[in-house]
Amino acid sequence: MDNNVTKFGSMFAAIMGIAALGFGIMEFVGEEWGPLTAEGGTFTAWRAIILLCAGVIYLSSVTNFIDVRQIVKAVAASIMIWIVAAMDIWAMIAASIPSGAEEAGEPWFASGADFLAAYGPPYMPAMYLLVPSLVIIYFITRRRIAS
Repeated sequence: MDNNVTKFGSMFAAIMGIAALGFGIMEFVGEEWGPLTAEGGTFTAWRAIILLCAGVIYLSSVTNFIDVRQIVKAVAASIMIWIVAAMDIWAMIAASIPSGAEEAGEPWFASGADFLAAYGPPYMPAMYLLVPSLVIIYFITRRRIAS
């Protein structure tokens, strides 16, 4: 890999590390700020720990990003984020199906408008990290090309 890709990789790892650490701390606090929420129930502490660990792993891969070991660290941190984000997305899908009004004699399934409304903000922190963490795929392909 060339020097520009290495610098971009180091910046990517630093930004993702700081963001994951910040969102992990926010998960511990458990508040809602605009389109961001951390009030997720039972697994909030585990999500926070995983995001904090992902942030530390990203930050540990900042130096010498050209080395395959550093890229693998960033991949591991990205996979941690992908797992937590997938869990949050699944929880959102599962929560959107029932109507919540079964006791009142309403149908069990949510109406179309209620179903779609369940996918609006606020979102969990890992969902905001999901798309930027996919940038690691670029570095994997660049590493394969350079080898």
